[in-house]
Amino acid sequence: MDIKEYKGVFVFAQQVDNKLSNIAFELVGKGKSLANDLGETVTAVVVGSGVKGLADQLAEYGADKVIVVDDPALKEYRTEPYTHAVSEVINHFKPEIFLIGATAIGRDLGPRVCARIHTGLTADCTKLDIGDFPINAIPGKENEQKHNQLLMTRPAFGGNTIATIACPDFRPQMATVRPGVMQKLPKEAGRKCEVEEFNPGFTENNMYVQIMEVVKKVSETVDIQDAKILVSGGRGMGTPENFKILDELAEVLGGTVSCSRAVVDAGWKPKDLQVGQTGKTVRPQVYFAIGISGAIQHLAGMEESDLIIAINKDDTAPIFDVADVGIVGDLNKVVPMLTQKLKEAMAANNN
Repeated sequence: MDIKEYKGVFVFAQQVDNKLSNIAFELVGKGKSLANDLGETVTAVVVGSGVKGLADQLAEYGADKVIVVDDPALKEYRTEPYTHAVSEVINHFKPEIFLIGATAIGRDLGPRVCARIHTGLTADCTKLDIGDFPINAIPGKENEQKHNQLLMTRPAFGGNTIATIACPDFRPQMATVRPGVMQKLPKEAGRKCEVEEFNPGFTENNMYVQIMEVVKKVSETVDIQDAKILVSGGRGMGTPENFKILDELAEVLGGTVSCSRAVVDAGWKPKDLQVGQTGKTVRPQVYFAIGISGAIQHLAGMEESDLIIAINKDDTAPIFDVADVGIVGDLNKVVPMLTQKLKEAMAANNN
C-alpha cells in the first residue's frame, strides 16, 4: 500500500427513507475541519436508491463534493450491498480519512468495510484531531515520528479511561463517531458542490439477506439529542419515584427528562435517556443537572450545553465546576419550589 496515493477526507452520509440523518451533517462539519488542517477537501458519500437529490443538502452544510451510489439494491440498508458500495468507493477514490457515524447502521457497516479493504477502525470516537504520532516523540527516535496523522480519541474500559489511537501504516484512517459529539456547520442556503455518480455494480449472492417486511418502531419518548431543554437526574434523586418532580419541571419548561449512568444501572430509567460517555452526547440550550455529582464520564456527554444549571446538596460536587448557575440545597425542596415559581411567572406573562 502506497499511503501517499490516499488524499482527502470522506464521510459516510447516512440516510434512512431518503432522509439524511443528523450525523451526516455533523460528520461533514468535522470532516471539513480535518480537511482544512490537511489542506484537502471533504467529500460526502451517499448510498441508497433515489438519493441523488440529497446532495444539495450536504453541499449547504459544507461538503466540497458528493459521491452518490444509487441503485435499487440499496433501497433499504442491508449489510452486504452497502459494504460492497462503500468498499468500492474507497478502493476507487482512495481517501486518506473515512468517517462513519456510530449509529446502528454505522456500527454494522464500519467493521465490515475496514476488514474488506484491510485497514484499522477506531470505534465510537468522541474527539478527532490531526497531529503527530506518537504524540510525544520517543527520545532518539524523533525521525520515526509521523506527522499529519488522524488522532482518534474514544472512551475505553467502560468509560473509565480515555484512549487516543492512530493508524499510521494503513489507509484510509477509519473511525466511527458518536452522534451528537461533533457540530455541524451553519447552513449556507443555495451552496453547491461537485456531484459524481458512482455505481460499482451489484450482483446478488448468498450473503444478501432478503427483507420480508419493515416494521417501524414508534417511540413515545423524545430523543434526548434533539431536545432543547433537558432536565437530568442522577443518583442523588434517591428513588425512582422522586423523578416525578423532574417530570413536573420538564413539563413546565417544555423539556425532556434524561439521566446519568447510575440511574440506568439502578434500573430506574431506560438507557435511551442516559447522558454521558457510555450514553448519549447532548447539546441542549438548557441542561439541568439535578442530583448529579459530575463524574468526568457524565461531563463529557453534556459540557457543551449552552446553559448548565446544577442543583446538588454537596457544594464540592464537580458538576459546579462546569455549571453556569449552581444551587446548593436539597433537591426535594429546591426543584418543586423552582417549578412553582416558573408556573407563577408563566401565568403572569400570559395575563
